Amino acid sequence: MAEREPEQPDRLERPDRVERDVFIAARPEIVFGFLTESEKFVRWMGIEARLEARSGGAFRVNVDGANIAAGRFVEVTPYRRVVFTWGWEGGEALPPGASTVEITLTESTNGTLLRLVHSGLSVELAPSHGAGWDHFMARLECRAGGGDPGPDPWIKDDAAAG
Repeated sequence: MAEREPEQPDRLERPDRVERDVFIAARPEIVFGFLTESEKFVRWMGIEARLEARSGGAFRVNVDGANIAAGRFVEVTPYRRVVFTWGWEGGEALPPGASTVEITLTESTNGTLLRLVHSGLSVELAPSHGAGWDHFMARLECRAGGGDPGPDPWIKDDAAAG
């Protein structure tokens, strides 16, 4: 009988989506703020953010000094769920609002289980977005859990200085 690779429930890939499960050692109320408040958001992703966390509100994050993710909030349910559209300003392959990011927060013992599903991606774009979410979910896990992930190595040097 052929051996099967063990499943990795925290790193699922499908052709048009990215799914991640992350445990964060903080209550959902704390984690929620890092997803909806501009000042807290940039502590784990980006150098500048404009978040209007309400249905139809703007979602715009200067991720690294050169790439700007943009879309609109679709759903904001305090401490439980955040959904926003996602794309790249100036990006033909994935323009602003072309895909959807759904984040669900579930309270668990000693913290929060965060489930991220990024759908509407092409087969070509899903792997790079998966790598990006791996990078940023690790930073969010650390920051929301009370730690300091340090400077983001993905931020362009000139953007970090400004």
